[in-house]
Amino acid sequence: MFRRLGWFVGLNQTNLSTKRLLNVDQHATATPNHNLPMLDAVHEVAVYIHRFHNLDLFEQGWYRIKVTMRWEDGDDSHPGVPARVVQYEAPEVGANNLCRVWMIDDKDNSFSTPSFRIRYARQDVFLSVMISFYLSYGGYEGKSSAVILKFELFHTPTPEIGPELRSSLDACSASVHEYRIPPKALLGLHSYCPVHFDAFHAVLVDTSVHISLLKSGYRTPRLKVPSDSLASEGTYGEDSVRSNKAAIVKALMAAHDILLEDLRRISKGINQAIDLTGISFDPDVTISSNSTSPVHTKSIDDEASSQLSDRTQISAEKATHNINHLTEESCQPFSWDDMLNSFQSIGNQILYLWNTFLKFHRENKTKILEFLRNSWANDRRTEWSIWMVYSKVDMPHQYMSNGVDGTSLYRGIRGRSSSTRRYSDDPVQSAITRAELHRRGIAQMRINNRSLQDMHIFGDPLRVPIIIVERLENVYRSASVKSYFIPLEEKARHILENGSKPLNKLSGNSPQQNEHVLRVAVFVHGFQGHHLDLRLVRNQWLLIDPKIQVLMSEANEDRTSGDFREMGLRLAQEVISFLKRRMDKASRSGKLKDIKLSFVGHSIGNLIIRSALAESIMEPYLRYLYTYVSISGPHLGYMYSSNSIFNSGLWLLKKIKGTQCIHQLTFTDDHDLENTFIYNLSKKKTLANFKNVILLSSPQDGYVPYHSARIELCPAACVDFSKQGKAFLDMLNNCLDQIRTQSEDRVVMRCDINFETSSYGRSFNTLIGRAAHIEFLECDIFVMFIIWSFPHLFS
Repeated sequence: MFRRLGWFVGLNQTNLSTKRLLNVDQHATATPNHNLPMLDAVHEVAVYIHRFHNLDLFEQGWYRIKVTMRWEDGDDSHPGVPARVVQYEAPEVGANNLCRVWMIDDKDNSFSTPSFRIRYARQDVFLSVMISFYLSYGGYEGKSSAVILKFELFHTPTPEIGPELRSSLDACSASVHEYRIPPKALLGLHSYCPVHFDAFHAVLVDTSVHISLLKSGYRTPRLKVPSDSLASEGTYGEDSVRSNKAAIVKALMAAHDILLEDLRRISKGINQAIDLTGISFDPDVTISSNSTSPVHTKSIDDEASSQLSDRTQISAEKATHNINHLTEESCQPFSWDDMLNSFQSIGNQILYLWNTFLKFHRENKTKILEFLRNSWANDRRTEWSIWMVYSKVDMPHQYMSNGVDGTSLYRGIRGRSSSTRRYSDDPVQSAITRAELHRRGIAQMRINNRSLQDMHIFGDPLRVPIIIVERLENVYRSASVKSYFIPLEEKARHILENGSKPLNKLSGNSPQQNEHVLRVAVFVHGFQGHHLDLRLVRNQWLLIDPKIQVLMSEANEDRTSGDFREMGLRLAQEVISFLKRRMDKASRSGKLKDIKLSFVGHSIGNLIIRSALAESIMEPYLRYLYTYVSISGPHLGYMYSSNSIFNSGLWLLKKIKGTQCIHQLTFTDDHDLENTFIYNLSKKKTLANFKNVILLSSPQDGYVPYHSARIELCPAACVDFSKQGKAFLDMLNNCLDQIRTQSEDRVVMRCDINFETSSYGRSFNTLIGRAAHIEFLECDIFVMFIIWSFPHLFS
């Protein structure tokens, strides 16, 4: 195995293995039919690796990233071959780097970054290296023409640097993240490509991918037929070569237009002009039967070439017209020289454009990366809406316990529809059925666009959670999120037909970070939980708002069996202490102007949060409350819980261990329901001060009653006219009064998460409903969808 090491490679330098793809015969000319020249093209896929950011690696040690590329469904005989490497900046000198060189392995055609050492969370390592791969035009014959881009994280915990360390790194593959480059993108693409690996190797590798189709030359193939049959087969061979030439020239013209338009888009997006002196904006390769060479429009002058103008679009449209009419039949009257000249002309223009972009990218790498990242964020909101269903529902008025039938109670709760839900309908089963029907619809979709496809999601689209988002509205309407509540069918149809371009232009890029505002997010675990239980939610929040201050609450770790009041007081004291430290630090810099305090709770952690907010010591901080995310929280306790197995477990905990919080959850902490803890907690305005309230629930979660997590009416309460029914309606009305919006800026949503449960199998956890309850902590795809679809709620 031969390894190539490098510190810096020039912009146009290629390695020797790449020349296998550039099989150029410069002396080939028009020859007899059995020896006709074939045109060759190559896809250049340039991967720029900017930064390695450690979000949540559990283990210190040495890390490096390995990049490979292959045709989807292909074999190893057609891999992506490393072509050239450009080290934009010298890696940091010091202990962070094991060796300040990158490596190319000829055995598996891979590229590896320099190894670097990770010691602490939120550590940054700037790599600033671009690696280009060559893939032969046409893909893997007979198979899909998509390409798989593979990032592999290698790790070794060895603290010392020794001669055997590099070989140990090769043997310690820690995690893999793959992207699919669809066929449409192989003609041209410039996209942000975030690499996250997995839950146990939570990092962010800031990466961008840049693709173009380039000419590689032409060669003289030999037809594998007997010599005496050349005359009879000559016409067939000539037609095949003509078809090859027409397809190559047509693809090159499309690549030219895409690259030129992307240059215009990027130049405008970063407000930086590109020098395009010598570029022909309209490389017209339409061939006249009386001419021996293509007709070209004149190049723009030096002054006009300094930036792209409206003429670009006109020229692109004309070139596109030529592409659509350039077919095999239209090429029949033209000579071989005409076709070869056309191939060389358009190929030279693309090569010049491509090298101009590479130089421009090197000079503006950070601005281009930020621009592509903002475009990526906007595209995700539309692309991920395939798995998200949006609707608006009216906030219900006060429920009465005077015998009103269940039909009218449910009227208008679930959506604006002429149909109503009878109280006998099972909301849990209805939610499961609705999600399953939506999942079947996804199975029939053909996603065919130019966007990079994250294989964590697109590897098996049917296993991705379905999210049903309900925006609760009162008399006031909020325009801030209305654009997101578009029916799925309309969004999905747009994606399938036109790619992932947003339906509506957004009024800005990613949320601007305001350094004058102290943003704090507090994460609270559930019963017998750990302070890192919500780390996946934390990591996704940090991706969209890197400057947020995070408190993973430890005040009640190993102490969740007692009284909620005591747990709430401990949390309040912990939050205040954390806030004071952060406020003092910000005040010393003289920049603190405001505070945004957000809370995220899982299971009974939500009741602990509300108990803390009810404490008098928290009163000065209530005006800073911003976003509240409740993940399967029993806000209405376990009244009307239908899970008999789980209820039996709760009974045992009360009888055998005397767990106080279980008594409070089941309303057995007092003989009078109106004196119980949860009933009295509902009277306190613990939710009223949040600007945004998001209630996450799942109909598959058997640990927390569905209606309790959603703060809504349940069928059993509709027909219960006892004191219990009255107490339940009182609690429900009290909570709804707190989340009922009285401002155009306030957002209140219910998000119904429907996990794909076929992978759970038959187990005790599935039987008692625990599997879905824990899935909230082990799956981050639904968190990613929600945070990036509503970024203004989290920053």
